[in-house]
Amino acid sequence: MSDDAIPAAMMPPAAPPPGLRALRRGLVLSGLAVLLIAAAIGAAATGAAGIPPGRLAAALGLVGGPAAEIARDQLVLFSIRLPRIVLAVAVGALLTTAGTIMQGLFRNPLADPGLVGVSAGAGLAAAATIVLGDTLLAGTRLGGVIGPELLPLAAFLGALAVTALLYRIATREGRTSIATLLLAGLALGALAGAGTGLLVFLADDRQLRDITFWTLGSLAGATWPKVAAIAPFLVATLVALPVIARGLDLLVLGEAEAFHMGVPVERLKRFAIVLVAAAAGAAVAAAGVIGFVGIVVPHLLRLVIGPGHRALLPAAVLLGGLVLLAADTLARTLAAPAELPVGIVTAILGAPFFLVLLLRQRAVVGL
Repeated sequence: MSDDAIPAAMMPPAAPPPGLRALRRGLVLSGLAVLLIAAAIGAAATGAAGIPPGRLAAALGLVGGPAAEIARDQLVLFSIRLPRIVLAVAVGALLTTAGTIMQGLFRNPLADPGLVGVSAGAGLAAAATIVLGDTLLAGTRLGGVIGPELLPLAAFLGALAVTALLYRIATREGRTSIATLLLAGLALGALAGAGTGLLVFLADDRQLRDITFWTLGSLAGATWPKVAAIAPFLVATLVALPVIARGLDLLVLGEAEAFHMGVPVERLKRFAIVLVAAAAGAAVAAAGVIGFVGIVVPHLLRLVIGPGHRALLPAAVLLGGLVLLAADTLARTLAAPAELPVGIVTAILGAPFFLVLLLRQRAVVGL
């Protein structure tokens, strides 16, 4: 099997009847939405300052209760818990969307922004903004902009640069080599990691703490301004999903076949690259480098609802938000009152699954 052959994991299986397929997809999407709402309620009630369900309803204004207790619960809920819940769902949705699109673009279930250096490039740009921005913009009006407003833009540009370079290296004469993609991604990720290490060496104590946040991944700094900064990236990604879904479905058959079926292949590639960079860059800027979410979630969904992107992409949004929200809830409760970085939790849960995926992929290609 050549590098350019389409893996069996990406090929559509024998299709069930259309009515049954639509029913199954509708049930999956509805079930994921219900689970996400339940996980959000559980996350809102869980923490060092626990809020039981009855008090949670009072804090939301659904029932009455003691005024002092309601005021205390509302402060915790609206200033700490809700921004973190919304940010976890948004970051999880962006990571899984980026992973799903990248897997469809390269026609390989192992493609992922974290594995091929895209997240590392976004982290490098964010770290450079933290370290160099303070020096270059000190005393200027832009000095106070570094943070929620500037970091997502810097991380997006870093992710875009790595994604475009990766695609250029891996693609020759209109064909993308998966082996070159993965190897080049590892090299670019290592290079970005070296750059981040150099910035760590140059950083002061405050900057060092901020960079450590990027490398481990955490939602501890969630605020409403940070949610507002990531919201345009999430909205743009969600709006683009219906536009890109059909093209990704046909691209699985091969670029030539997709072109003959009316897909503007090159324009689709460029659009997908920008979309992956925007989603991964915004997620890294908001929560740091969080691995394995973007590769595990799409693969799980393909096993349940198949490879069709019209259902796969919205399902990835819901399940990605659910997985990262659950991981963050575990991160802040397992070692309470201390808090684990959520990137550690996703790595512990995702790495074994990724190893299983690699073994299955090896069996497919007969190695």
